[in-house]
Amino acid sequence: MGRPLVAIFLTVLANLIGFGIVIPLLPFYAQGMGASPLQVGLLFASYSACQMVAAPVLGAWSDRWGRRPVLLLSLLGTAVSFAMLALARDLATLFAARVVDGLSGGNISTARAYIADVTDEGERARAFGLVGAAFGAGFVMGPALGGALSRFGYAAPAWAAAGLTCVAIAVAWRYLPETSRRTRAGASAWRDLPRVLHRPDLRGLLGVDFAYWATAAVYQTTFALFVSRRFGLDASHAGYLLSLWGALGVVVQLGLVGPVVRRWGERRTLGGGLVLAGLGFAGAAASHSLLGFLLSTVPAAVGAGVSNPALVALISRTADASDQGRVQGVASTLESLGRVVGPVWGNGSLGLFGEGAAFGSAAAAMVLVGLVVLRPRGTARR
Repeated sequence: MGRPLVAIFLTVLANLIGFGIVIPLLPFYAQGMGASPLQVGLLFASYSACQMVAAPVLGAWSDRWGRRPVLLLSLLGTAVSFAMLALARDLATLFAARVVDGLSGGNISTARAYIADVTDEGERARAFGLVGAAFGAGFVMGPALGGALSRFGYAAPAWAAAGLTCVAIAVAWRYLPETSRRTRAGASAWRDLPRVLHRPDLRGLLGVDFAYWATAAVYQTTFALFVSRRFGLDASHAGYLLSLWGALGVVVQLGLVGPVVRRWGERRTLGGGLVLAGLGFAGAAASHSLLGFLLSTVPAAVGAGVSNPALVALISRTADASDQGRVQGVASTLESLGRVVGPVWGNGSLGLFGEGAAFGSAAAAMVLVGLVVLRPRGTARR
């Protein structure tokens, strides 16, 4: 792994540790200010809605002006948002903090475009697996640290997240070189959105991308409330359980992605991973013992761990080097749309029908999408 990939990995890792600190605590933080489950879902969705608006613009800017300045700008916005979160005393301020983070949240799509710049097609799935490993590591260390710091109040984890994001800014500033692949894009970012979606080679993959992140967002944003209602766990224990799930994800991303993709190909890896993840989520929805719930998360983590980098690699392969920022920006927009739909869907159904309905409906959708991906290509075209 070359020095630029190391720098990207460390930058994304530091940022996602901060993100992982906040995720299991935010529902409890919001409920302490009087939020309902639906309002918790809207709080998560507000971040993703703003990210959906900003991501294509940031992607096109990264094509025009370079990946490095856009990555630094997005990280700075994230640090400011965490500070606002720590200072929040009402729901309006919580929403404002998530809006700021969403509008500047182009760091992941820009990191993906950077990886596409510095790798060839044969190495790309493995390189994207490293970003996935950074996600996993962030969800190992972040929720555990957040759970430990929650003993000092919910503001303490938010301040820690702001500090770690500042570390990410320092790493990117010092060690991340520019790739120097720039095109004159920028102004046409929104006009490019329907053009990219119209391409036959991208339309189906981007639909799968949307569905994957919508169903994953149901799990991620209802997890804390699920374990609180069903098993009586608090914020600290929710964070520790998310850490265990993230640890398994790291093992999968680092050890299984490359061999599985080489043996089965990216498309079969994607479809099989989605089916496996959906079955795991279904088992979790049906579990009324903590042990059964934990065992069900194993196939869910394995399936999600292999399918996500395979999906990202398939999408990136369809774009030229000069278009990576734009294509990844469009993909990030649809992922954000999925993360708008998922929290409202998950937390709304949790509030109306109970926690099992949230997990169960997401599991059914994920299995269905996986089966569609696994259909023979000729059948899919017909």
